[in-house]
Amino acid sequence: MIATIRAFLVALNFVISTTIFGGWVLIAALLRVKDRPGSPYDKSPRYWGKSHLIIGGVRVVEHDVHHKTGAQHIFVANHLGTFDVFALAAYLPWMKFVAKAELFRIPILGPAMLRAGMIPIERANRKSAFKSYSDATERIHRGASVAVYPEGTRGYAYPLRPFKKGPFVLAIQAQAPIVPILVYGALDRQRKGQFKVFPGEVHMHYLPAIPTTGLTYEDRDQVARLAYEAMAACLLKEYGIASPPFKGA
Repeated sequence: MIATIRAFLVALNFVISTTIFGGWVLIAALLRVKDRPGSPYDKSPRYWGKSHLIIGGVRVVEHDVHHKTGAQHIFVANHLGTFDVFALAAYLPWMKFVAKAELFRIPILGPAMLRAGMIPIERANRKSAFKSYSDATERIHRGASVAVYPEGTRGYAYPLRPFKKGPFVLAIQAQAPIVPILVYGALDRQRKGQFKVFPGEVHMHYLPAIPTTGLTYEDRDQVARLAYEAMAACLLKEYGIASPPFKGA
């Protein structure tokens, strides 16, 4: 019962916080505020994400945070639920999500995401997807970092699933380092298809950056393998959960 009430409060907060922080972004866009660290486009996603974490009773524990600092990055993370979205939004520095296009059709949220520099992607449309990655490259060259879920969609279990190649093509195209993030705990806070929300911790393990300088399109599988194996090794070492051998999608 309590978990259901908490989920209702999180859902209510989604409407309220999206209206407040999305409205802030839209007003900033109308006033032609520049997108930079500390701007509404940077702060709004952080506040939006943190508000959901607070109401859901979820505490984020960051590990090896020095790996997320410095130059612009491509952050790649495993995807297990809405609370890993809230955690990444709240804790990644000046970050732009690559997210499924359906989210950009939600009133207020969609326009605010676009104005904040988030990148919609139509995964079923290869040409459109690569256009989205070109847009993401442009964001990176302006100084922002980009966050992508290489598994593509939320999963039902902690073992890693096959990675799509697109995020790694993006990293090579942008010549930006990849920082893998192993997220643990989001599945226990709220499972896919489940309305209940349970309090607790979400752990974010930032792993050493994988450089892409000088790499080409032909190196995409090798880069994806390095990211997958780093995340799988962390999942096994920290939580005793084994993932299948790497298999590109």
